[in-house]
Amino acid sequence: MTNEPFTFEQIHIEVARNASDDFNLFHDKHKWLQINHNPFKGPIVLGFQLNTFIEYQMRLYREAHHENQIILENNLRFSNYQITFINPLKPATAFFFEIKKTLIKTIPQLTLGNRVTIKTKKETILLGFKKETQNPLFLPDIQFKQLPNLHAIPDKTIIPGTDYFLKRKFLNNGNVKNFLSGSLVEQSDYFDELAHTANYPEVFPCSLASGALLEKAQQENHDFKRNPMVYTSHELSIDRHHLSRLKNDDKLYILVKQHPESPTNTLNQTNIQVRTYDCFGLLHNHDVLFRVRMNLVPLEEILKNLDNKKINSGNIRPSITGKAASR
Repeated sequence: MTNEPFTFEQIHIEVARNASDDFNLFHDKHKWLQINHNPFKGPIVLGFQLNTFIEYQMRLYREAHHENQIILENNLRFSNYQITFINPLKPATAFFFEIKKTLIKTIPQLTLGNRVTIKTKKETILLGFKKETQNPLFLPDIQFKQLPNLHAIPDKTIIPGTDYFLKRKFLNNGNVKNFLSGSLVEQSDYFDELAHTANYPEVFPCSLASGALLEKAQQENHDFKRNPMVYTSHELSIDRHHLSRLKNDDKLYILVKQHPESPTNTLNQTNIQVRTYDCFGLLHNHDVLFRVRMNLVPLEEILKNLDNKKINSGNIRPSITGKAASR
């Protein structure tokens, strides 16, 4: 674990949410008060901010341990993140980041992997893994060769003949830089105008899927104040070959598929049904830049579950996910 703590301030949250068009009330310095029974007592850090922080710290770790050569020689083109959110992180709260030693596995595929943890002095914020693989770990078998011309389909509509909601975005270098800075990342490690370099980070394009979920929910007349949702986990697979080709003003087609809620898909050790979304970022010719699975639950159901536990077993510290979003 790092000896020196890190801290997000509210300005970091403002910059990151503006750069990624995340208008969720949980991050708003004023509107968090409008959320029904909000237990967080203030705005909280975005989940994708934390993911981007992890991405950068893992980049530094790989460089320091000379692991990029292994990735290159073995064509480990997919970067994968498996993150479970445990508690919210609030601005001005010192936190510590830990990377466990790299493990190399060969079955079922060659994998370079590390366990990661973010903690404060009082509680765990998130647990997760960062893995490098030859093939995507999440949603690996889904292809989009039969899709119609996405450019011709109206934005924020269902793609005909599919279950996918379409959100069209244009990549912007300025937004990427701001998101990096808002995530405690040194942006000059990715962008240098004098050297004419612009290397997109892995997580930022994925972060735009969160805004797509919000817009989908808004079209469905979801009440963000009365029925807030919180993330329980993120699973990301990013194709670094496609990532290396990204440039300013590129179109990104974000596809979102919502799975039906089911009693067989519940939050650990509860009967709270999880709402699962599969999200994909497509480029020209339907090349898949990222594959993301996000799980959410209603905040109200978590609070009810905590209240029941308190009644049955005394006072229990709440353990609530760290990123809030809409259905």
